Amino acid sequence: MSEFWLISAPGDRENLQALERMNTVTSKSNLSYNTKFAIPDFKVGTLDTLVGLSDELGKLDTFAESLIRRMAQSVVEVMEDSKGKAQEHLLANGGLKEKMKCLKIDLTSFVTHFEWDMAKYPAKQPLVSVVDTIAKQLAQIEMDLKSRTAAYHTLKTNLANLEKKSMGNLFTRTLSDIVSKEDFVLDSEYLVTLLVIVPKPNYSQWQKTYESLSDMVVPRSTKLITEDKEGGLFTVTLFRKVIEDFKSKARENKFTVREFYYDEKEIKREREEMARLLSDKKQQYQTSCVALKKGSSTFPDHKVKVTPLGNPDRPAAGQSDRERESEGEGEGPLLRWLKVNFSEAFIAWIHIKALRVFVESVLRYGLPVNFQAVLLQPHKKSSAKRLREVLNSVFRHLDEVAATSILDASVEIPGLQLSNQDYFPYVYFHIDLSLLD
Repeated sequence: MSEFWLISAPGDRENLQALERMNTVTSKSNLSYNTKFAIPDFKVGTLDTLVGLSDELGKLDTFAESLIRRMAQSVVEVMEDSKGKAQEHLLANGGLKEKMKCLKIDLTSFVTHFEWDMAKYPAKQPLVSVVDTIAKQLAQIEMDLKSRTAAYHTLKTNLANLEKKSMGNLFTRTLSDIVSKEDFVLDSEYLVTLLVIVPKPNYSQWQKTYESLSDMVVPRSTKLITEDKEGGLFTVTLFRKVIEDFKSKARENKFTVREFYYDEKEIKREREEMARLLSDKKQQYQTSCVALKKGSSTFPDHKVKVTPLGNPDRPAAGQSDRERESEGEGEGPLLRWLKVNFSEAFIAWIHIKALRVFVESVLRYGLPVNFQAVLLQPHKKSSAKRLREVLNSVFRHLDEVAATSILDASVEIPGLQLSNQDYFPYVYFHIDLSLLD
């Protein structure tokens, strides 16, 4: 599953033992895979500051998740015919060890092996400053995303409009990709070539009568240029002064003169515009990167070992080799921007989760700061209810009223603004990596 539960409990002896009991039960019952989630020691500040940050971080969490989901969908949209490979581009850069910062790893591995980025978000700064840095970073990414996707959508719209012109019937579609200079008498003071749409059942009638529809029609001047399922497009050459008379007689015989003037420069411009738009659109996502091997390793050229909570011998998932991606080679500018900034936004989002755990743990458990954060990955959706029951049972002592209210929705928790379904005896936050669902 791509779902995680990020929880915390006080770090005293009693609650560390409770965490071990939780780990034992969840392991034996195959309910979840649990790992410690490292959070640095931040400057706590005042109680008022923490309360304010709690609210601000909640809003920032929602905004960040919305942003990365929009970016993931943008990757799918840009890749079009290669939508099935979109997940391969949703990666996070490094985040495990300093020497691995340049590597790309999948999102699940980034979360399970999370380490706070001290260089990007210095933990020694006041919490307000750290949160402000992340908020500004995400706001800039969103602004750029809106600008770039708007330009891409304009490109798609313009291309669709041109394509639409070439997909109609002979009465409405563009003729620039059908006719050629040789089909017309050009630069003549007296003669002109018209295009006439003739229904298929009337082909024979046209051949027999077009010369006599009006005076001054050039004999044997008709030629079938193209046809669709309803009719054909024929040329006919005549003297300019009988154009209106010819049109009138043609209508009487169910022949339609298509208003068209052959302008070589305009036709060339339209063709070049179509080619340019097609090229620009393709270049936004075209890539010649080395394909990722199916079922390949999470960590290229390295072996990573993570110590799970209560199970130090369990190895990290995906420890074999994998071909590196050729960094950015052959990728279009929009796809390349989405990949880089999706990674930045995703990393910021997980840092927000860590900040929320810290702030809520201090508000819930008090000072001095002493709590243990744990990341749980439920093995399957059907086990979520049983896993929740185990957690509520193990940590019931932290808040008897809250634990009771989970079983009895009619019990209100004094002073609590959240609905009962969002509140548990322990600090809890949800992480869902199903970004393409």
